[in-house]
Amino acid sequence: MTQSSPALPFSADGVRWLADRQLLRPALRADLMLRTLATVPLTEEEQTQALSAFAQQQGIGDSDALNTHRARQGLTIAALHQLAEQPLRLQRYCADVFSPKAETRFLDRKTALDRVVYSLLRLPEAGLARELYLRIADGEADFAELAQQYSQGPERQTRGVVGPVPITQAHPALVRRLRSNPPGSLLEPFRIESWWVVVRIESYAPANFDDQTRDAMTRELFEAWLEEEVDKQLSALSDVLEP
Repeated sequence: MTQSSPALPFSADGVRWLADRQLLRPALRADLMLRTLATVPLTEEEQTQALSAFAQQQGIGDSDALNTHRARQGLTIAALHQLAEQPLRLQRYCADVFSPKAETRFLDRKTALDRVVYSLLRLPEAGLARELYLRIADGEADFAELAQQYSQGPERQTRGVVGPVPITQAHPALVRRLRSNPPGSLLEPFRIESWWVVVRIESYAPANFDDQTRDAMTRELFEAWLEEEVDKQLSALSDVLEP
């Protein structure tokens, strides 16, 4: 199975109509994905199973309800089947085309895929941050209880616990400290933008190249290819889009 960018299905007037409504890029992307995944063969049994799984996910109990759903969404029968089969076709296409490149992608992205769990106190004042840090360090107070009482961010709802999340999701100033300190470390208060924070590193899980990660990397490679091909199509349409 090879990669190719199918011919455009839109007339010049259609292109301009879509562009005027800021729908051209989404339309090109959807069309390219549809045509690409149509090259993936499925057996009749797999198609039937895909439609059944789709109906179950949508809470649809019988064929009449499925037809009602299709009509409400403005879908043809063919479009309904395409929608139901897309997850399986996408998985197979990504595995067939991009698996050989998946490990290289993983190694390039590994530091961004490492996951971490940490506890966080987000506070408006340096003095309060220092006071609470000392209480935790001296064993006089529980981090979770202080977070629930004092923290000013969404972590208050989780008693201060953040994660597991990709380590790069954090602010760069925090990422540096998460990488340079071992689990169990209680970090002295430091400033991030308008906040003072106290952080304790709970656990650190370096990313591994397992089956789940391989699938994620092939999907990332597919998405990158898709965006690149859409960029090429848009560039080729520049003359049509000239005022």
